[in-house]
Amino acid sequence: MPDERNELLFSVEGLAKAFAEKQVLRNVTFDVPHGAATVLIGPSSSGKSVLFKCLLGLMAPDGGRIAVEGRDRAALSGEELEALLDRVGVAFQQNALFDSMSCWENVAFRLLQRGSCSRKEARERAVEVIGRFGLRPEVADRFPAEISGGMQKRIALARAFVSNPRVLMLDAPTDGLDPIMTRHTNQHIRAAVEGGTTVFMITADMRAAQEFSDRLMMLYDGEIIWSGSTGEARQAEEPRLKQLLEGRSDGPIRMAVRA
Repeated sequence: MPDERNELLFSVEGLAKAFAEKQVLRNVTFDVPHGAATVLIGPSSSGKSVLFKCLLGLMAPDGGRIAVEGRDRAALSGEELEALLDRVGVAFQQNALFDSMSCWENVAFRLLQRGSCSRKEARERAVEVIGRFGLRPEVADRFPAEISGGMQKRIALARAFVSNPRVLMLDAPTDGLDPIMTRHTNQHIRAAVEGGTTVFMITADMRAAQEFSDRLMMLYDGEIIWSGSTGEARQAEEPRLKQLLEGRSDGPIRMAVRA
């Protein structure tokens, strides 16, 4: 990141985002510190992925302020924002792989764009990182359409990790993975944090959220209704947080489902 002496990666104040009549985010305020794993949880369709895209600059908020390393993100030049994002590893909820590229080219996309190594070196690096997520070398030459959804998820994760980023932004990184690979992936993410990487992650895995994170935030009805350490979350009396962490259908959070 530009200046890791700043203790905060993100500082968000009063963020708002609407789509037509639907107010998705309203007065969202929180901080994301460096050197820790901050996990965002919340019910389905609560706006978590919209918030994620606003943080990355892929979606423009309607109001509020996002500061990155203490600097207003809106005031950063194009070159400064590009330099910032170049040091962030990102995995999207829907993977966002390029259909026309092989799996290794997807993983090594940033390395190839930078021109910092040859295609041979980029492929070797991609195959090595793919292997960390339990995929065999021959998968590297397949195209996304030729592999399963779970394998695509692991290719997307490998792409996030390939350049040893100082920051990882991960939206639902274990969705679609089996329990063994889910735990392996969460351990891999935690190891990155222990090595000094800052992580901001969205997950629906409440066990992982409590086991592998340092800080938890809950988004509900477009607002951050709870934020604190993971230890504090386990003891918190906020009924919506307790219901989500315990995975109970009864409670103040009601799903819009038909009988």
